[in-house]
Amino acid sequence: MRYTLLLHYPEMTEADMGPDAWAEGMREFDEYAKALDRAGILRAAEVLQPSAVTTTVTAADGELRVQDGPFADTKEQLGGTFVIDVPDLDAAIGWAAKAPSVGWGAVEIRPTATYFTDGSWTPFGN
Repeated sequence: MRYTLLLHYPEMTEADMGPDAWAEGMREFDEYAKALDRAGILRAAEVLQPSAVTTTVTAADGELRVQDGPFADTKEQLGGTFVIDVPDLDAAIGWAAKAPSVGWGAVEIRPTATYFTDGSWTPFGN
């Protein structure tokens, strides 16, 4: 089963954390990604830029609105994603528990409904 691990945590800069803590965090995420890859389950990973450079598009009332910044009322932001392919939810939980950010943020596990590869959509479970 394909799952996306969505990493939500407070945004911090190197200046907020200090260079040593920043370097340690980067090392921990690098090790985590490499462990997923060595296990043969990593399908994709994305590190997102800060929410300050986000653009949100909505059209709920039929009028297109483009606004700077995230459309979220929270201190935590989506920082990145890992797409993994594991046998079941228990395995996904096991890997989510190893994410470096689980100690200071949340890791949301969401099953993939469909995914796009090689020019076509593939349904969940195939």
